[in-house]
Amino acid sequence: MGKNKPSFFERLTGSVNVEDDTLKNDLLDQQKESEQKDWLQEEPEEAQLAVDVYQTPTHIVLQTMVAGVRPEDLDISITREMVTIRGRREGPRNINQEDWFTQELYWGDFARTITLPQEVETEEAEALENHGLLIIKMPKIDREKKMKIKVQSR
Repeated sequence: MGKNKPSFFERLTGSVNVEDDTLKNDLLDQQKESEQKDWLQEEPEEAQLAVDVYQTPTHIVLQTMVAGVRPEDLDISITREMVTIRGRREGPRNINQEDWFTQELYWGDFARTITLPQEVETEEAEALENHGLLIIKMPKIDREKKMKIKVQSR
C-alpha cells in the first residue's frame, strides 16, 4: 500500500506523522540537542534592575537591590530629570556549566534609566548601600522657594 495521506492537522501545522519509534526518538533527540545548544550559545543581554521610587516632602528617593555588587562596580549618573544605574554582578567562576541543576540568579551586566517625576539638585544627591539595598536620595528643586536679597550700594 502507498503512503498514507496526511491528516488535516498535519497539513494545517506542517507536522509529519512519525510512526517509526526509532525515527521519532532520533527527531526528539535532535530537537533537544538543538534547544540546548541555542540556550548555551545565547549572547547575554543587559538585565534591567527593579526599582522603587518615592518622594518625601524634600527628596526623591530611589531604591534597588544590588546584592553581590561591589560599590566600585556601580556607575550612577544623575541629571535633573533622570537617573541611570549601571553595574556588573560577577557570578561564581569555579563551577562548570554542566554541574548546575538550577540557575535563576542573574549574573552579568545590568542597567536601568529612570525618568524622575520632578527635577532634582544633582550636586546634592547621595547614594548609600546597606546590605545589598542601594538608596539614592536626591533633593527636589523647590521652584516656589523665594529669597530676598538686599541691594548694596558702592
